[in-house]
Amino acid sequence: MLKGTGLIHIYYGDGKGKTTTGMGLTIRAAGFGYKVLVYQFMKNNKTSERKILEKADNIHIVDGLEEEKFSFQMTEEEKAERREFYKQQFLKVTQIAREEEFDVLFMDETIYTISAGLLDERVVLDFLKNKPENLEVIITGNTPSQELIDVADYVSEIRKIKHPFNHGQAARDGIER
Repeated sequence: MLKGTGLIHIYYGDGKGKTTTGMGLTIRAAGFGYKVLVYQFMKNNKTSERKILEKADNIHIVDGLEEEKFSFQMTEEEKAERREFYKQQFLKVTQIAREEEFDVLFMDETIYTISAGLLDERVVLDFLKNKPENLEVIITGNTPSQELIDVADYVSEIRKIKHPFNHGQAARDGIER
C-alpha cells in the first residue's frame, strides 16, 4: 500500500509524450511493488504499451472498446453512445480502484475525453476531490480546465515544438502507437 497521501498528476498539452509519461510512472510504481490500475479512454485495446503492461502481475488493465475513432470522426449518434459508455467505464474503473485498494490509478486521455464532450468533468472532479486518501491518480489529455489544474498536485505541460506528423509522417508502430 502506498504510504502517505496519494497525489494527483496531470500531464497535458499538444506534444508527444503524455501517455508515455503516464505509462512510465505506472511501470515505476509497479516495479516498486505498488498495485496499479490502468484505463485508456479514446483508445482501443491494441495499444503497444498494453502488451508489456499485461505481463506485470501487479498491473491490471480495464478493457475499453475493440475499435475506436477520434471524436471528430464520430457521428452524433456515436458521440451519444460514447458519452454513456465512458461514464459507465469511469464509474467502473474508479469503483475497482476503491474496492480493490489499488495504489495507483492511471486514466489515459481523461482530459481529451472531457474536452471532446464525451465525459462529464463534474464526475471526474467529484472523484478526484473524494478519492481514497492513499490512491495516486494520473490523468492525461490536451487542455485541462482551471478547476482540474487546481485539484491536481502535479501539473506538467508537454508542448509540441516540432513533430513529424506536421510534415505528413504517419504514426509509427512502437513509437506513436
